[in-house]
Amino acid sequence: MAKLDGKIALITGGTTGIGAATARLFKAEGALVVATGANPNGLDAARAELAGIEVVLSNQAHPKASKALVDSVVAKHGRIDILFVNAGVSGSAMLDQITEDGFDRIFDINVRGALFVAQAAASHIPSGGSIIFTGSTAGSVGVPSVIVYSASKAAVRSFARTLGAELAPRGVRVNVVSPGPTETPLFAKTGRSPEEIEGFKSVIRSRIPLGRMGQSEEIAAIALFLAADATFVTGEEIIAGGGQVVM
Repeated sequence: MAKLDGKIALITGGTTGIGAATARLFKAEGALVVATGANPNGLDAARAELAGIEVVLSNQAHPKASKALVDSVVAKHGRIDILFVNAGVSGSAMLDQITEDGFDRIFDINVRGALFVAQAAASHIPSGGSIIFTGSTAGSVGVPSVIVYSASKAAVRSFARTLGAELAPRGVRVNVVSPGPTETPLFAKTGRSPEEIEGFKSVIRSRIPLGRMGQSEEIAAIALFLAADATFVTGEEIIAGGGQVVM
């Protein structure tokens, strides 16, 4: 028997990177998976790549859209057993370069959006269900130029603790997986040239004790553990940073 047989899983930001890897793994373990993407131009390609997974358009930055998303999933499938709040954006700026628009963009998706999609789904998650947030090692360490992003992920880490406490009496577990530098398509969206990206990755690898960046499939495996195996774990953070934080 697969670990997620008969489960309904909703993954925001589920069409690329960590989200797509998790969608594939959850499906392989028997779940019916609904994955969201915010870019309408990429949905057809995502549907082709994620065969057997429901791919829908939804932007986590808009709470009304998240409420409509949850309502549609529940209307079609009856409940949500696993919510993986993975949608997010990054961004870098030194203190004197931070703008209100840049701040709002990151917080609207990573913090405000994450909270309200969890709020919309929580009442539809039965006992034994699981909410998983994607955090970041940036929420635990001080790195120049990622001030706003780091703060947004620290907030997500806090959500796991507080919502974990609030939903525990209902038997719903809430946790966060916090990846370190991971090979995802986000690097290609930074506007840097391929040479600059490779140079940036080389610097990153030199700072990770395991000597490499993480893979999306490795983070997906942790999400599966939190969804299926970690039945006595709630309010916790699992850091997957190759030793970056603790060493």
